[in-house]
Amino acid sequence: MINNQAKDVVARLLDGAGITLNGDRPFDILVKNENLYKRILSDGILGLGEAYMDDWWTCACLDQLAARVARTNIRNEIEKSWKLRRAVLKSRISNLQKPSRSFQVGEKHYDVGNDLYRVMLDRRMLYTCAYWKNSNSLDEAQEAKLDLICRKIGLKPGMTVLEFGCGFGAFAKYAAEKYGVQVTGMTVSKEQAKLGREMCKGLPVEILLEDYRKVSAKYDRVISIGIMEHVGYKNYRTYMQKTNETLKDDGIAFIHTIGGNHSATIANCWTTKYIFPNSMIPSMVQISKAMEGLFVMEDWHNFGEDYDKTLMAWHDKFEKAWPDLKTHYDDRFYRMWRFYLLTSAGSFRARSLQLWQIVMTKPGKKQPNCRFS
Repeated sequence: MINNQAKDVVARLLDGAGITLNGDRPFDILVKNENLYKRILSDGILGLGEAYMDDWWTCACLDQLAARVARTNIRNEIEKSWKLRRAVLKSRISNLQKPSRSFQVGEKHYDVGNDLYRVMLDRRMLYTCAYWKNSNSLDEAQEAKLDLICRKIGLKPGMTVLEFGCGFGAFAKYAAEKYGVQVTGMTVSKEQAKLGREMCKGLPVEILLEDYRKVSAKYDRVISIGIMEHVGYKNYRTYMQKTNETLKDDGIAFIHTIGGNHSATIANCWTTKYIFPNSMIPSMVQISKAMEGLFVMEDWHNFGEDYDKTLMAWHDKFEKAWPDLKTHYDDRFYRMWRFYLLTSAGSFRARSLQLWQIVMTKPGKKQPNCRFS
């Protein structure tokens, strides 16, 4: 397909979202390389993202562009490439999130550099959606999220908590200090484990560099904050079985996860290549099917629009810190990170992605007297 034909096709697709090539509005695409059109039609979102990283195009407000695209079926039209079909086939044949691959996302993303995360995140270094209901700053919203979780699972002094995917140990530290509980956290990131142990020094907190499938003890509470996106559809049942196995009979389980409106077996190709290897977003159907017979769903809370605000706050901090960060990261990384943060914000703004908090108990047990909001 010659460039003019490809340009006409891309222009027509974008017009459906009210986006103009080389227009003057903040969400319009400004093209720097005319080969962009064939690249988009050939490689879909992967080609679009890589072209942005290569500085083939720019946009004043990527978040607005992404929100407009997410509200249409443009992505479905341009995601019919052979690379997408190959990725789907691979996900169905292989278990992309099996134990031998579980550390890949830690090495690729979470170990990219604590200097980056220190300046981008809140003071507690939480790398998941904040809760902005009664908060005016990122620090306040992240602390509100932690307290919301603690209230939802009814923490009391002396309880034991298992946290799958503990990040930098923010929840463990907060729960140990504020609620007097003992926390065992697990992570697949060496850098997270190292910093988390430093942050939780002197507290009844143990942070293990281990896959969630390796634990076997019993706990009063079993939770995860942002790990379901890395579990994979072939392992959702395994995750629920492991949660059930490690939870005491009268305990409470909790999940905080990004959620999708449709069941899928892969995330988009650009995200899995550059940001979160082997990741995918679970749907309500996939999660509920995995918990069937193992748990009673006590509460399912959606505050996905808060992730838009969280991502924009992270982006603002990242931009302000870039003059110092660029001594360690190149311009291509800068464009990659902007594309990741801003297009993600746009997806939540368009409500194509959600943020769920789910509270569960074992069948036959008394309904917990917890506050769910």
